[in-house]
Amino acid sequence: MTGKAYYITTLADWQRHAPRFAHSHFIVLDSDLSAPTPIGRHAERSDRTAKRDPSTPSRAPAGVHSETRILVLIEADEGVHLALEDDAAFEPLPHPLAQKPISGAAQAALAPHGVAPGATTFDAAETLARIHPLLKHRVF
Repeated sequence: MTGKAYYITTLADWQRHAPRFAHSHFIVLDSDLSAPTPIGRHAERSDRTAKRDPSTPSRAPAGVHSETRILVLIEADEGVHLALEDDAAFEPLPHPLAQKPISGAAQAALAPHGVAPGATTFDAAETLARIHPLLKHRVF
């Protein structure tokens, strides 16, 4: 069974783990870009479909490099989420339904995209869904 969680990380760290994700969607956070950039590519892994070649580079827009910070929604099994929480390169955001505010560092990274101080992960996902609709929190 898979679960979804939000993280702040870098493009390089996302690429390092991407083959283990069922799905993932992210937006670029770094303010050196002129506008928030949704990335439509997601990693897919299924026994019924062809596996993504990890050596294939991500289709990142111009100006995006491996150290670019991103907010990513990852769908993966519990073991992958536990590994990401232990990886210092990934900052997990609280569960979207926990009503717990995101950290100050996360809020500072998301503020240029309209996320207000004291926002929860759910609030942040709703705001960022205007940039990338697949980041909206959904329960199926």
